[in-house]
Amino acid sequence: MTDTQPESIFDKEFRPNDNGGTSLENEERLHYALTASEEGIWDWNLANDTGYLSPRYYEMLGYQVDEFPGTGNNWANMIHPDDKTKALKAIVDVIRKRRKSYHSTYRLKASDGSYRWILSRGVVVRWDEQEIPLRLVGTHLDITEARQKDEALLRYKENLEREVEKQTKELKATNRQLETILNASSESIWVCDGTGKVLAINRAAEKLLHIKSCDVLGKNIRSLKKNNFFDRSATLEVIKTRKTVTIMQNIKKPRKQLMVTGTPVFNDIGDIEMIIINERDLTSLNKMRDELEQAQSTSSRYKEELTNLNLKELKEQNIIAESKEMQQVITTVMKLARRKVSPILIMGESGTGKGLLAKYIHSQAFDKNCPFVQLNCAALPETLLEAELFGYDKGAFTGARDKGKIGLFEMASGGTLFLDELGEMSLPVQAKLLKCLEEKEVMRLGGLKPVKIDCNVITATNMNLNRQVRQGKFRQDLFFRLNTFTITLPPLRRRPEDIFEMIIFFLKKYNAKYGVKRKISSRGIEQIQAYNFPGNVRELKNILKKAVVMGENDVLEDLVNQTTSPLPQSPTMEHNLLDRDAFDFKGKLLNCEKQLMLKALERYDTTRSLAGFLKLSQSSVVRKLKIHGLSHRLRRNAQR
Repeated sequence: MTDTQPESIFDKEFRPNDNGGTSLENEERLHYALTASEEGIWDWNLANDTGYLSPRYYEMLGYQVDEFPGTGNNWANMIHPDDKTKALKAIVDVIRKRRKSYHSTYRLKASDGSYRWILSRGVVVRWDEQEIPLRLVGTHLDITEARQKDEALLRYKENLEREVEKQTKELKATNRQLETILNASSESIWVCDGTGKVLAINRAAEKLLHIKSCDVLGKNIRSLKKNNFFDRSATLEVIKTRKTVTIMQNIKKPRKQLMVTGTPVFNDIGDIEMIIINERDLTSLNKMRDELEQAQSTSSRYKEELTNLNLKELKEQNIIAESKEMQQVITTVMKLARRKVSPILIMGESGTGKGLLAKYIHSQAFDKNCPFVQLNCAALPETLLEAELFGYDKGAFTGARDKGKIGLFEMASGGTLFLDELGEMSLPVQAKLLKCLEEKEVMRLGGLKPVKIDCNVITATNMNLNRQVRQGKFRQDLFFRLNTFTITLPPLRRRPEDIFEMIIFFLKKYNAKYGVKRKISSRGIEQIQAYNFPGNVRELKNILKKAVVMGENDVLEDLVNQTTSPLPQSPTMEHNLLDRDAFDFKGKLLNCEKQLMLKALERYDTTRSLAGFLKLSQSSVVRKLKIHGLSHRLRRNAQR
């Protein structure tokens, strides 16, 4: 190969003719070809890496004509990095495999830095003696827009396929769900289209009518009716009326009477798209109704027996619960006890029976052999209280036992620990109690390792813990820990139905204890029921106990006046009456109502005359007399 640059085919076209001139005809033809073509033309001499690029080639990439040479190296540097290997391999294959043509697609860098997709095609126009290609001539076509359209179309197609696949999966899932719902229903269900063709039936329908779905699917309801499968069709009624209909339908085989409801489903243009048929076997419903009534009757009987047993058990533990409020309390207590819930907070005024209720909860949650350990938090100083609760090891403090002592938490293992007067506990001990409740373990005083505990905890207080928290006297975190399951015992003044029962209970108890036969006169009962009982059940108990022991006669009267000595009213008592946390509006209202009833009973002794005087209905008078335990004051057989 000579050092002379190979001649371009374009040079050949412009070579002077034998007469010394240029072929104008060829020049014009070539000019038109180069300018009119949408493709860029290139001519590449492989031997010395030189070439020619047409103006359209530069224009296509946004460059000035002749802005860069048409060499192979320059071309390779303009190829996108991701496409370079493929593009160069196509050229190498032409050379090595002696191919006559070249074809490749790749991206070339444009003047603005972007890349344009190029379809490059060429043919070999010169070979050496060994048929190795020496010169290639070809075109570059900008296919960026077409490529982008193809890619967009491909993406759209892929997205469409994914969406179709997604919708198909969702539709299949929906169909499975609908099929599951249909088959899960205990009612017979048919689904028909707007013409009456059966689309689906559930298993309940197959079982009810002794048929198989394959026997009816795809068939029209009209043909089933024509074959006397049933006497009437709700589907045909819906098609006729375009409304929801309910009919009685008789089935021959098996012989049944059904209540059938047909419901139309309309499409967007108002045509019936589907009809949903629900069938109910009235024979089964009647049987179920009878069974339900029998079950309710049995349940009521068991409930009544259980209530009587509970009330009897309550009385055995000195708990009276005739009033609705106390019955609600006992209902809550039974739920908590059955589940052995811990901790439980019992709140109520002094003397309402918090300790008795704690013992009752324990008796319902555990058997009689499980320990019930109680501690009055107000009865011990802080140091002794801590030692009693958590125990101590040998030498923990001066005066400690040589062998140490387990605490009440450990003593109550497998049972209940009852902490009374919790509001009196000091803040440091409260902190240790909280940790004990949270971690279910205690650290004895002087101990080195914590001890696991397993007991239910019941706490009680007559203080307003919300107020104690606001005043900084009770830890808020401990209050939140204890306040999850709270039982509030109502004061005795809000339990008028219980007072009469308590009088009978305590009178019987103390008569037996002291060997007497005391009775209480009507006047004595009225006095007790009219009394406000600031000391609650404890005060009533002590009033009756003192009256039985100290009474001069077998018939007791003036119990309140003889046995009570009210505390002197402090200057702030009137202010405390309306204290937001202490004022018992409901209790005072009931007490006031009772006083009015007593005054009226002094003048009238029939419900009719009382109703006229009090401007109440006769039924209201009867109810209020029963609530306040005053029915015995009426003249016998003269309530009306």
